[in-house]
Amino acid sequence: MTAMAHDVRLRPAGSADSGLVRSWLARPDIEAWWGPRASTEAEVTMAMGSGHAICRIIEADGVPVGYGHAVDATIWGEELPEDLEPGTWDLDLFIASEAHRNRGIGARALMLLKQEVFATTLAIAVCVFPSIANERAVRAYEKAGFRWRRVWNDPVYGPSWFMVAERPAH
Repeated sequence: MTAMAHDVRLRPAGSADSGLVRSWLARPDIEAWWGPRASTEAEVTMAMGSGHAICRIIEADGVPVGYGHAVDATIWGEELPEDLEPGTWDLDLFIASEAHRNRGIGARALMLLKQEVFATTLAIAVCVFPSIANERAVRAYEKAGFRWRRVWNDPVYGPSWFMVAERPAH
């Protein structure tokens, strides 16, 4: 199957989007990689209510197809790897629309979100914590410039790769 080119954009996620995002988080395919619904809803609610987060609806050709956020990692409190450098932002996203998966939309959204973090914050790096079982996500993060640091045992999601992309030098 050939991937079609899509116009991928990120738009601010607001309270009007909360029902849509919650419906996506309740889906078994999203829950499989993002974790239990109660935890993920709390994470999204915390991100949307924080002044230290960038919350976005991912659109392909003007249609909402997913959600992503970038959060100053310190918002998560003490439950972080000890070697996570201060000033690092945590990125998370998913493509909820099955018809829009495996078409490069997630990779494009990831690049846009990463660029927005570096353009609008003083973040020194961005990080992700994909499950060690989610090889597709790990490969996508590698293509987007993330490098493995180590395996970290996330207290909610279990064994995860701790991956980091440094701020580009200009």
